[in-house]
Amino acid sequence: MEIQARETGQDFLARVHHSGYVHACVKTAISVNRLNLTGVALQKALGQRLRDLLASVAWLKNWEVAQGPAAPEQGCDFKATLPLSNGRTAELRIVCKANARPYQFPNILAKGQLAPRDKRVSRVWVFAAPYLSPRMAQLCQENGWSWFDLAGNCYLSVPDAFQLERTGQSPIHKLPKAGANLSTPQAARVLRALLATDNAGRRWTQRDLQVHVQPSVSLGLINKVIRHLQDEAFLEKNSDGGFKLRAPLELLTAWRDAYRFDRHQRRSYFTLGQGQRLQQALAKLQSLTSGQAVYAAFSAADFQAPDVRQHRTWLYVGAEWEDNFREVVEAKLVDSGENIIVLIPEDDGVFFLQEGGGKGQQRLSCTNPVQTYVDLFHCGGRGEETAEALLEQNLKRAWKARVLL
Repeated sequence: MEIQARETGQDFLARVHHSGYVHACVKTAISVNRLNLTGVALQKALGQRLRDLLASVAWLKNWEVAQGPAAPEQGCDFKATLPLSNGRTAELRIVCKANARPYQFPNILAKGQLAPRDKRVSRVWVFAAPYLSPRMAQLCQENGWSWFDLAGNCYLSVPDAFQLERTGQSPIHKLPKAGANLSTPQAARVLRALLATDNAGRRWTQRDLQVHVQPSVSLGLINKVIRHLQDEAFLEKNSDGGFKLRAPLELLTAWRDAYRFDRHQRRSYFTLGQGQRLQQALAKLQSLTSGQAVYAAFSAADFQAPDVRQHRTWLYVGAEWEDNFREVVEAKLVDSGENIIVLIPEDDGVFFLQEGGGKGQQRLSCTNPVQTYVDLFHCGGRGEETAEALLEQNLKRAWKARVLL
């Protein structure tokens, strides 16, 4: 059983689970200075926020959040004790950071591993900060940690007791500046190269990556993007000073969320050509455009992970080749009733590592599956559904084969 409660005037969701009973919670106000908090001031602010969160669980009684810091050997900054109904005690050990980055999480995790055990106490490790990025929250939960921030967003899970989840609260603390903007065409070129399944498991140096990225980007831009991805724990460093992809699914999701599909120009065309006749006409574009025309979105997915059938053909066509496309396919622009959708790409990176359409294949190539995925997710219709099928049937299988998942 689950209840979702939306607070009036707030983009706020809360869920609390307790032994089959469900309690909907409301937000408790907290006054926090918007300036950067550190040291004792940060611990006090986070301690007050934790009290508010625990107070929102109506049945939970006689809990206590320590006023002072914990002993160093306990591996945390402060503790909270919660009496449980079975006579046992739950102990929350809270580790605070003013601005932790995902790459630092192994060091945070180590604190919990070094602390002495006590079988009489149900110990829960909790990470707390003024703001947690989605990636940081994800790492916490993947490693069995709870978390909360100053805005009241949280995931507090006490085994055999309760689970409190809140999301959607706007940060009340200044957000740390991102190291790189993943929505730019130049950053996308780097991400395609890293995520392409043909490159899965590859060990890179920045100069190797620069040679591989098409169209090329500056070494300075590559350095900026790679440093950001390492900070976010999407990449891991090699002993030889290079790096490799460590979290392909998480990085693909981050790119998907930053991706700007609306930057591509969309054209609606109609042609009398159908089926095999149309496919043969489109195949001529492969050599004519030197790879500047490919199947995209739903049409690419028809070859890469068939799931949802579309009566329209989707293509990427380079701007300078649009007239050739019209001539070869005998198509005309229309306001409605189109059966071909042509996307004029913002950047030629969409043609990187295209798939199929080589020698012996009488068809046009497709966008690389990672490009197909992000396009599908944003192109409307049943795009998200088809993107999920592509992820499960194609990308995940390829990454698992390279021991990346």
